[in-house]
Amino acid sequence: MPRFPERLATDRLQLRCWEPEDAPALRAAIDASLVRLREWLPWAMTEPSPVEELAARLRDFRERFRADEEWTFAVLDLRTGAVLGGAGLHRRAATDALEIGYWLGVEATGRGLATEAVLALARLALGPGGVARVEIRCDPRNVRSIAVARRAGFRYLSRDTTTPSGAPRDTMVWERRYFAEPDSPATGGG
Repeated sequence: MPRFPERLATDRLQLRCWEPEDAPALRAAIDASLVRLREWLPWAMTEPSPVEELAARLRDFRERFRADEEWTFAVLDLRTGAVLGGAGLHRRAATDALEIGYWLGVEATGRGLATEAVLALARLALGPGGVARVEIRCDPRNVRSIAVARRAGFRYLSRDTTTPSGAPRDTMVWERRYFAEPDSPATGGG
């Protein structure tokens, strides 16, 4: 597997490996968006958890990142350093692929930040020494995640999986196999 850097910067974001010291800011970001997060994300079903427990989880994320097992990033405002959400590259897909997972707090949605984070992770994962493909999986009712996958140039593949509580549900699987910037109005695309 590739070795990924602990920090990435985009036009508006810094993605960096979580640190245990981020736990209070993460707790606040999760708490502010918990109702919405529980609708889509299995890990949110067990929240809220104590800050000390979050710090231990972030320490585990950092260790797994540095061991090249899984790459979980804090999504931060580039100017202020505020925690906006989280994103990561996960080994849930086939051996030649990584899954991109992401979430933003409600105050950070609607500005293209999730797409910006996904594009940065896709570029990283599909770059030199990376994997053959990346996937995004989302609920077909999650119109925001569908829009992110489309804007980030992912191709729709199939549907299948379970809800955060474990019941069967329809899930959309999106894939990207190479990295080239998707068309946008700024570049004359559609």
